[in-house]
Formats: sequence, structure tokens, C-alpha cells
Amino acid sequence: MSLFRQRAFMLLFGADTISQVGTQVSLVALPLVAVVALRASAFEMGLLVAAETVAFLLIGLPAGVWVDRLRRRRILITADLARAVLLLSVPVAWWLGVLSMPQLYAVGLGAGVATVFFDVAYQSYLPSLVERDQIMDGNAKLEIVRSGAQVAGPGVAGWLVQLVTAPVAILVDAISFALSGALLAGIRSDRDPPSAQERRGLVKEIGEGLRFVLGHPILRMIAACTASANFANSMNNALAVLFLVNVVGVTPGVMGLLFAAAGVGGLVGAALVGPFARWVGSARAIWLSNLLTTPFLLLVPFTEDGRRLGLYAFAWFMVGIGIVVYNVSQLSFRQAITPGHLLGRMNATMRFLVWGVLPLGALTGGLLGEHLGIVPAIWIACALGPLSVLPLLLSPLRAMRDLPEPVSP
Repeated sequence: MSLFRQRAFMLLFGADTISQVGTQVSLVALPLVAVVALRASAFEMGLLVAAETVAFLLIGLPAGVWVDRLRRRRILITADLARAVLLLSVPVAWWLGVLSMPQLYAVGLGAGVATVFFDVAYQSYLPSLVERDQIMDGNAKLEIVRSGAQVAGPGVAGWLVQLVTAPVAILVDAISFALSGALLAGIRSDRDPPSAQERRGLVKEIGEGLRFVLGHPILRMIAACTASANFANSMNNALAVLFLVNVVGVTPGVMGLLFAAAGVGGLVGAALVGPFARWVGSARAIWLSNLLTTPFLLLVPFTEDGRRLGLYAFAWFMVGIGIVVYNVSQLSFRQAITPGHLLGRMNATMRFLVWGVLPLGALTGGLLGEHLGIVPAIWIACALGPLSVLPLLLSPLRAMRDLPEPVSP
């Protein structure tokens, strides 16, 4: 049966669609509040991005244990509602005239904690809603949602900020998370969590997840590749608004359109991932997607106002294709080979390893931008991106055409 005829998947699909569009609005609006309204420096921007992602380092591993112990649907709903309340505080503080950078840091940190639980629970929940042979199809459809949101969200956010200010755009995001939670509440299926007698202690269960990922010759290299790419991208993210607004001189509306280029590439990638994996092989698709697209990042520092704005858009369009093909391929493989009772811990361990570097990348980008200048720091970030493929080229994937068969759940 088509996934679009399955009620539980469609509710998850709808919730994810609403949430992803709102998130993309916030990704543009929150930094713009800091830069335009609060005159944030490069280092303060690095701190803001770090605050949004440091939760993966602080609670990433325990979150996986809790996701395996609790009902995953309930975790998803709670995370959505928590993000709605936190983001709502930004426009309220703005209208009261008390908004500050410490509040933005706190909102970023709190929303980051909720995102840790949502992401780990969502990736662990999907395999229980679809048949095992539909996992890649389900991931591809949700990647289309994410990429479509990257197309629409930044463009909408840029013009919203220009027309009605950034806090109003963040209000839209808060509402989107509440609507997402309401849709998730309509899903009835969920697995029964393990009883208290089946639990073996927090540290032991965290250890099981770590041993599973780090002991697997392919998973640990995927983790190394993704962590390297995320570190470089986080440096870019900390500097992107400052680069485009202060160096290149674009308006918020144009900036939103430039950010949307990666989403357009993602839509293309989501359409290509199935045929591409069949053509080159499911193992080769993982490393080739990175090798063929990340070098386009080297076009970004050449961006200037005028015709050269297209360099920024084209670079991130190509990178967007590669990110989606890579993510769908490696995520589907991870979900397929992991026993059901370990899904939460496997996903949390991967998130801890690959997203735990995000605050480090953001702080590095902010510090380099502060001391070397925005453009030299952008050059360093863009040069690091293509190097992320090296762990994959040194892994068993390099000699394989297709990935191993999944284990039994």
C-alpha cells in the first residue's frame, strides 16, 4: 500500500511539513533579530548558533535511552509544544521592549533540547509506522518535505522580516510547532515501552548504543564523515547572515531567496536518490553524493552583490542535492540494520557524535570571524567541507557496490 494511503504516516508527514516550514522561518528570523535589532557581533552570533546545538552534546546520549524507554509519540508532541512556548517568548519580549541576547541564548538552548528529543524520537518512530521495505521511501518523502520547506521557508521568512519584522516571523514558527503537535496527537499507533524490570541502568544502556555504533565498521565512518561536514557547515551557519548582510549587502528578502537554493537542491536530491542508488549502488551513493557536491562550497567566498550572487545560490543548490542523497541513503541503512529496541540509542549516539560538533563549529566560526574577518573565516569553513568525504573513502564502503542486507528486527 502506498504510504500516502496510510493514515499514521500521513499525520506524521503533515506534522513534519508544518514544523519544517516554521523551522526554516525561524532559522532566518532568529539570527536577523540578533543582527538587526540587537546588533550582535560575530562572536555573539557564534554563541547563538552554539546555544541552539549544544544540547546534542549535553543530553544527546541519555536522550536515546529515554526514547527507547518511553512512548515515542508522546515525546514528539511534548517537544513540539515546548518549542512553541519558547519561541513565543521572543515576540512577547520584543513587544514589551525587554528582548536581549541572553534571552535568545536561552531560547536557542531550550529549543535545542526539545529538538534533540524530537529528532531522536522521530527517526526511531518512523520504522514502526511503515513496513521495513518502505523505510527508504518514507525517508525520501520526508526529505522532500524538509527540502520543500527550505525552498519556501527562507523566502517567506525574508519577506516577512522585511514587511512585518523578525519577531512576527518567529511567532509564525511558534504557531507551526503547536499545529504540528496537534497532528501528531492524532496518531494512535505506538509501541509499548519496556517495563521497569527490563531496564538495565542509564549508563549500561548508553554503553549499548555506543558499542553498536562505534563497533560497526560502516556506522562509525558514516559518523566521522557527517561530523566533519556538520562542523564545517556550522561554521558557515554562524557567519552566513553577517556575510550576506554586512559584507555582500543583500536585503533580508534576497537573503531568504539565497538560503532557499539549498532547499531547491534538496528537492532534486530527493527525486534522484532512488534512481541514483540503483544506478551506482546503495553503498557508492553514500560517498559519491558527498564527493561530487561538496567542492562547490568553494564558490561561496566569491559571492558579491550583482551577478555574483548566483555563485552563492548555485553552490548551495549543488550541496543541497548531495546532502539529501547522502542523508536518505545513510539514514535508511542505519534504520534497517538496527534492532527495534536499539533504535533510540543508535539514533541518539549518531546525533551525539555528528551534531555534538555543531556548537564547536559555530564557536570556531564566530571566533575566526571576529579575529580574521568574515571573508577569511568563510574561506576556511568552505575549504573544510570537501574534506568530510575522507572517512568514507577509507571505509569498507569504498570497495562495495551495495550495502549489506538488513538484520532482523
